[in-house]
Amino acid sequence: MLAIGAGCESRTDSRKPSPQGVALWRALGTWSGRGNSQTGSFTVETGALRLRWETRHESAPGAGRFRVSLHSAISGRPLQVIVDRTGVGADVSFLEDEPRVSYLVIESQNVDWSATLEEAVGGSR
Repeated sequence: MLAIGAGCESRTDSRKPSPQGVALWRALGTWSGRGNSQTGSFTVETGALRLRWETRHESAPGAGRFRVSLHSAISGRPLQVIVDRTGVGADVSFLEDEPRVSYLVIESQNVDWSATLEEAVGGSR
């Protein structure tokens, strides 16, 4: 018969638990409107972003469109599409990008919209 656990010692770990990392969100800008818009430039430092957005008051069912894309403020080139939505709704979109100066282009038809862009900054509990 095999004895399992023979020679094992009971041990208590006296180390303190390491602090848990948490994301703190810093607002880069809040915008709202109806129709197309381009935001002013903002500086992305960490590259971890989230866009909280909402569309409402659609003129006619199925006629609303909302599209948000991130652009380089240096070259003007589009970097990525964040949201492409038909109709009304709300969501949070997470994205990663390189640290740089950027801006958003918002294309909207037949809906009111609002958007808040935030960047994750380090923190701990």
